[in-house]
Amino acid sequence: MTVRNLEAMFQPQRVAVVGASDRPGSVGATVWRNLLGHFQGELMAVNPRRPELGAPVAASVAELPAAPDLAVICTPPATVPGLIGELGTRGCRAAVVITAGLSREQKQAMLQAARPHTLRILGPNCIGMLVPHLGLNASFAHANAAPGNIAFVSQSGALVTALLDWAGQRGIGFSHFVSLGEHADVDFGDMLDYLASDPRTRAILMYVESISAPRKFMSAARAAARNKPVVLVKAGRSAQGARAASSHTGALAGADDVFDAAISRAGMLRVHTLHQLFLAVEILARFRDNRSERLLILTNGGGAGVMAADAAAHMGVELAALDETLIQRLDAVLPGNWSRANPVDIIGDAPAQRYVEALRILREDRDSAILLIQAPTAIVPSDEVAEALLPLASERPPRVLGCWLGSGAVQTARQRFRSAGIPDFATPEEAVRAFSFLRQYHRHQAELLETPPAPPGIGLDLPAIQALVRQALAEGREWLTEPQAKQLLALAGIPVTPVRPVPPEPQAAVEAAEALGYPVVLKILSPDITHKSDVGGVRLNLLDAEEVRSAAAAMLQRVAAARPQARLEGFAVQPMVQRRHAHELIVGATIDPLFGPVILFGAGGTAVEVLGDRAVALPPLNVTLAEALIERTRIARLLRGWRDVPPAHRPSIHAALLAVAQLLADVPEIAELDINPLVVDAHGAVALDARVRVSASRPGGAARFAIRPYPQELIETLTWGGQPLTLRPIRPEDEAQHRAFLDQVDAEDLRLRLFYTRRSFEHTELARLTQIDYDREMAFIATRARTDGGGEETIGVVRALCDPDNDSAEYGILVRSDLKGRGLGRILMDKLIRYLRAHGTRRIVGQVLRENTAMLALLARLGFQVQPHPHDPDLRWVELPLQTEPAAA
Repeated sequence: MTVRNLEAMFQPQRVAVVGASDRPGSVGATVWRNLLGHFQGELMAVNPRRPELGAPVAASVAELPAAPDLAVICTPPATVPGLIGELGTRGCRAAVVITAGLSREQKQAMLQAARPHTLRILGPNCIGMLVPHLGLNASFAHANAAPGNIAFVSQSGALVTALLDWAGQRGIGFSHFVSLGEHADVDFGDMLDYLASDPRTRAILMYVESISAPRKFMSAARAAARNKPVVLVKAGRSAQGARAASSHTGALAGADDVFDAAISRAGMLRVHTLHQLFLAVEILARFRDNRSERLLILTNGGGAGVMAADAAAHMGVELAALDETLIQRLDAVLPGNWSRANPVDIIGDAPAQRYVEALRILREDRDSAILLIQAPTAIVPSDEVAEALLPLASERPPRVLGCWLGSGAVQTARQRFRSAGIPDFATPEEAVRAFSFLRQYHRHQAELLETPPAPPGIGLDLPAIQALVRQALAEGREWLTEPQAKQLLALAGIPVTPVRPVPPEPQAAVEAAEALGYPVVLKILSPDITHKSDVGGVRLNLLDAEEVRSAAAAMLQRVAAARPQARLEGFAVQPMVQRRHAHELIVGATIDPLFGPVILFGAGGTAVEVLGDRAVALPPLNVTLAEALIERTRIARLLRGWRDVPPAHRPSIHAALLAVAQLLADVPEIAELDINPLVVDAHGAVALDARVRVSASRPGGAARFAIRPYPQELIETLTWGGQPLTLRPIRPEDEAQHRAFLDQVDAEDLRLRLFYTRRSFEHTELARLTQIDYDREMAFIATRARTDGGGEETIGVVRALCDPDNDSAEYGILVRSDLKGRGLGRILMDKLIRYLRAHGTRRIVGQVLRENTAMLALLARLGFQVQPHPHDPDLRWVELPLQTEPAAA
């Protein structure tokens, strides 16, 4: 379940409070008081004593005069499962379970009682929820919320009441206030799906302690974040979640880093404290349409301006430079001792008109937001300054952030700005922090829609890799030997240095070195020693036979002394790679307990954990995502080159990252992987050392990805018109090819098939067509080889968008205009029908223009039911049932 019956919860016409009471201080009395006289629908109560409550009171659920849409349960834990069953039988489809203290067995019984009726449950152990525009306060919160367009969803009831109190003082309204409690049924994924399509909600805020269904959460989050801002604060950032691990990646990829990566990948914004969440509320409520990257600071105090500038430098916010024209215009209205730079200090004696003139000039820089900082003076009251600035400061789109320093002396000024919808912050640092949040959010959104280049060829020899893994598991190995690990990387297309394993005898090491050529590297081989450098098990740059012999003998002695129980299988000898201007990197993978396979990138070498310069990402990856992962590290600046050091060869790093991502998808036995170091210079990359841990329990694989990877298994090739035709899912890299396809479709076909009258498609529109979530949307394109030999071309597309419950999928189909009438539409529809049937979708639906007789005829031949549209005589409603069994409860 996801959004099924949530409209009964958040748009009820009848509400019953089970356990409503007249006993002062009780939860039942508080909930009833919050509803009575405010809720715009019908209100009922259930209490065996039948107290006088000012509305109908029934002794039991069975005696209610009508079935409620929503029930609020405030009774002891043991009563909850039975009440849920009774409510479901009466026809109720949603319940808020305020009750705390349900045992595991009682919660399970509650869910089992709800399942036959698809009754949705919020809670248990929650404050409740508020829908202000309905006057619905189904909670025991101490205050109501004003109507607005921000939704807040929290696992903490205390934060619900705190934010209510804070928002009430600042005049910020909400579309929904929801306390999830123990989220036994309705969870964050459900709320994101519901609020994403709610027309009253323009931004979603969340307080998160835990995620129970990561793929569902990520799918819902990615869909919601494309439509509106989603901001969250996550508790549990400390090292408590860290785990001991045998690989560098396992030690470095902490749970909080992985959560950050998930939030970024979904296009959401994460803040780290409750105070920052309040700042996010303020900036989103009043400033969300501003897309400036730079900041202008206007102040009457030099110190305040410096504080803002320092905060901007710390947070990576660029201060706009004043050009000569702007300075000359400001010179004309400001005293001679003004700062003549940004921050623009107009001096402490500034009258109100000086603020107005300076702000009018600064507004001419359309690319910058303006932070107004005013400290109270005896020259002119702050409220007069605010009144004079309001006409300019409140113009739309929003350009001005307010910061009135002080308390009582600026209270009226602050209130004037708030009443005009201008964001207000108590300190310069708060204002800059809030602005940085908005910039970060817009950047996440841009990354979400960026078109990746064509992927490099990834030549995984999967059968050979699987045979290698099976061999290691059959030998009882958890860690591959270094030669095996490097062989696995080579089979995945990652360049490696050749390695020769030899017995633990110095002379054998010498013979291998002679064969490879000097200089060489000598390493110990032991299944019990993962980090060889820690026990003196690595020697570099050995130049001749005597050095190899001496190093091998000494290494055997050191290892025997440091790890006497370790099994020694021999030495690994490999050429010494010496590259001028090379960088040592780490590329790794591990399995996060919640989000599944994770990829790590950063600065490598023996001090990798001390440096701690790394970033993590969720697979699958493309080139754009791989580049974004690299750019989140400090070493990225070195990789760009400096002085006489040329830039590193980025494509080779991208290829290594993409190969590791593909390994994680195709080889579920991989539990941990380290390539450290991956040495890269201007000419390419090569793996010098590798560790791979495998497990017969198959902890990874594409099925464990938090984001469904590209479904390669759905690609098929057939013959059409005497030539090969490929049907495959669309991918983000197809944007240019898809634009070329749409350019070859007649305007009339676009109107008939898509109800679309424009000929041009913006990048954002094309990105939404090509960058899809394969868990809830599918688009198959038909491609063939171009006649000019320039690759493939798209000649048709069919797509379906499933609702969050996978109950129905709305289809769309388009064939290149010059290829109509040749059976391609039927081939595409057949592909879609087969996929959706296997996906468990219950029906395909759509609407077709009445005049589109060719499409209606095709659908009829495919078994669709064609009916008049209930709301538009020019349309036809079409539907094809896909499943024969009854719907799951």
